[in-house]
Amino acid sequence: MIKINDHLSISDAEISEEFTCSSGPGGQNVNKVATSVRLRFHVASSSLPDSVKSRIFTQLARRINTAGELIVEARTHRTQLLNRQEAYLKMENILRSALIKAPRRVKTQPTNASKRRRLEHKKQRSELKKIRRNTSDL
Repeated sequence: MIKINDHLSISDAEISEEFTCSSGPGGQNVNKVATSVRLRFHVASSSLPDSVKSRIFTQLARRINTAGELIVEARTHRTQLLNRQEAYLKMENILRSALIKAPRRVKTQPTNASKRRRLEHKKQRSELKKIRRNTSDL
């Protein structure tokens, strides 16, 4: 079970696991044992509320495939158990971060000092370009 927050959790039945041969460390063990783990979570058919589903779809659009599945892979460890734990932890962190609301941006006005500095810099550049100008053409 993946616990996203105090109110939301995903049961293990909603997540499918797939084990494959890893390309990471392990020597000849890599060719014989399926240690890499791929978790698939079908967001649309999950038990999560619709508002949470829509937020996940918008926040994690790059991670969700055309079938509507969120896919997480783990293959850094040599054992299937450690890769499995890492994949579940990754899935939990990804879903938790997708549900954090970004703070609203408050529009601000530039300060008088910053306006003055900008205009002074602009004037300096103008003077510099005026000095560089070829006066014989005029």
